[in-house]
Amino acid sequence: MNAVLFVGHGSKDAEGNEEVREFVRTIAAELEQPLVETCFLEFESPTIAQGIESCVRKGSTEVAVVPITLFSAGHAKIHIPAAIDEAKEKYPSVRFKYGRPIGVHEQVLDILASRLETAGTANGLELTSNMGAEPELEHTAILVVGRGSSDADANSDLFKISRLFWEKMKVKWVETAFIGVTAPLVDEGIERCLKLGARRVVILPYFLFTGVLIKRMEQMLEQFKEKYPEQQFVLADYFGFHPNLRHILRERALEAVQGETKMNCDMCQYRLAAMEHIDHHHHHDHDHHHGHDDHDHDHNHHHDHDHHHHDHDHHHGHDHDHGHHDHGHDDHKHERVAVPTDDKAATSS
Repeated sequence: MNAVLFVGHGSKDAEGNEEVREFVRTIAAELEQPLVETCFLEFESPTIAQGIESCVRKGSTEVAVVPITLFSAGHAKIHIPAAIDEAKEKYPSVRFKYGRPIGVHEQVLDILASRLETAGTANGLELTSNMGAEPELEHTAILVVGRGSSDADANSDLFKISRLFWEKMKVKWVETAFIGVTAPLVDEGIERCLKLGARRVVILPYFLFTGVLIKRMEQMLEQFKEKYPEQQFVLADYFGFHPNLRHILRERALEAVQGETKMNCDMCQYRLAAMEHIDHHHHHDHDHHHGHDDHDHDHNHHHDHDHHHHDHDHHHGHDHDHGHHDHGHDDHKHERVAVPTDDKAATSS
């Protein structure tokens, strides 16, 4: 029996975790697979190991593990494949397949355009693909905000998304910033937009679901309004339950089930080399404290993670990237061995 196991990032924000579960429920019927389960990388149960155990216990002989992540970083490149390796040893008669993250996808640009238009409508603005031609919108900048990662590939993918979105929207400015881990940070991105001449900045979250970081951005919006009273600031919605996101993840799941995933993490030289330098076992059964107090990723020194889902929040040189995995295993550009302690650009949230 086939099973599809979706892997969300997990959050200490219960609302974000429930959004992941509800999202998987909405696409389960569309997959037409005997069993569709949900698990999480951290902060929430079931863990990946528990999710796999549940699939096997219910009779699955083939499990397709699909990350709900935006780009490829540590979780997608290292931790999930490591968990699958352990499962292969524990369940030798079960076949495991690994899907790929969302990555740079044309339909993601449509999600961004939809969220931008909705935010515009709510604020009396017509923020569409022709907005660059509208005189009243000439001084409007879009700031795409991602989680941030210590994985350069994941960070560069967000810049690529911003460029493609600029091409699509024909707007004057589309800038990129991160909420943690790496530069430019959100306040730097806002400052750049204003220095370029923007009188209005629309912040476009590149996050899958709600969580600590989305709620932090809501707070930051009010701070920007107070700091720059002459300018207008608008915060668009995260991806959430957009139909295109359902389509993309259904596509990723079917790729995995059918064995058509365009990457091979078993033989990835990046991963094999990396495993020599880090603990192969990224145990999530321990509520993921990593030795920092209460790793909600909110350690008073901003460093937020992605992931997707979800939130991560700290600024100490490692990140949690989950939305972040279409890492081009086709052509394998991994020339470095340096690996993030954990990852964040890639989730969510």
